[in-house]
Amino acid sequence: MSKQGSSQLSSQNPLKSEELNLIDAWWNACNYLSVGMIYLKDNPLLKEPLKPEDVKHRLLGHWGASPALSFVWAHLNRVIKRDDLDVIFMAGPGHGAPGVLGPAYLEGTYSEIYPDKSEDQEGMQKFFKQFSFPGHIGSHVTPETPGSIHEGGELGYSLSHAYGAALDNPDLIVACVVGDGEAETGPLATAWHSNKFINPIRDGTVLPILNLNGYKIANPAILARISHEELEALFVGYGYKPYFVEGSEPREMHQKMAATLDAVVGEIRAIQKKARDSGKAERPQAVRSAEQAARGAGRVAAAGAQVQAGEIGGATSNVQACGNSNTG
Repeated sequence: MSKQGSSQLSSQNPLKSEELNLIDAWWNACNYLSVGMIYLKDNPLLKEPLKPEDVKHRLLGHWGASPALSFVWAHLNRVIKRDDLDVIFMAGPGHGAPGVLGPAYLEGTYSEIYPDKSEDQEGMQKFFKQFSFPGHIGSHVTPETPGSIHEGGELGYSLSHAYGAALDNPDLIVACVVGDGEAETGPLATAWHSNKFINPIRDGTVLPILNLNGYKIANPAILARISHEELEALFVGYGYKPYFVEGSEPREMHQKMAATLDAVVGEIRAIQKKARDSGKAERPQAVRSAEQAARGAGRVAAAGAQVQAGEIGGATSNVQACGNSNTG
């Protein structure tokens, strides 16, 4: 979707005031948990003045990836609960585990599997200290994470794993968050073509969500620095229908993301219904606007727009840890 179209979509503001407040509060709580995992080994609720001995000596875990991951998780929860969807959340960004473990802990899933990480001050202290700490869990979504089938951080394989999960699983939506640094790797760049293997009659859907936060581990990210027009053309060429969700004001971003997910889920279901009712497994094609046709753009074949994958840039990796998310 063009920048203008994206703005029109997000202006619908589908979230009512109470729902907006709840989603924002839940996301803020996830962000606190992310900060706690990265920095703290004691004093988890900051009931006492912060002391040097409360802070870990070695910090690992990318804050830049974490808020985006929990942001996507929060909004997927909304449509999962509303529409009773079967969704898996797969994370690609390296060292992004705080943005995944936080939601799993907040929902109660983590404490269910690991009772000593209880939802109280003592359990939270253990939950914070164990993260990326010698003898405990790593900074990726490691196998210890409830429901994890993709660790993330290998940088390049999240999308391939997402498409593999969708094959022969017709009711499943795989929401795959791709880091913009990860997107520059060879395996990930090739994996965008996996949409050609999806059959809307018998397979599920992959919804890639490209997190354009602007930086990889040490440098600016390429896809975050090119123009909308070039980025959109790239993904249309791959066979996707891009949606852009971007901004810096959280409450405005919640409305934009909610509106975009509503539209994308609706398009996915419509494409699947058409294919399954007709028995024809066709790749959806991007519909050119009347304005484009009037300019004589008909000489250029419109690239396929697989809504097996709406690419959502700029909003916010690897969990199927679920609880209320129904994520596997």
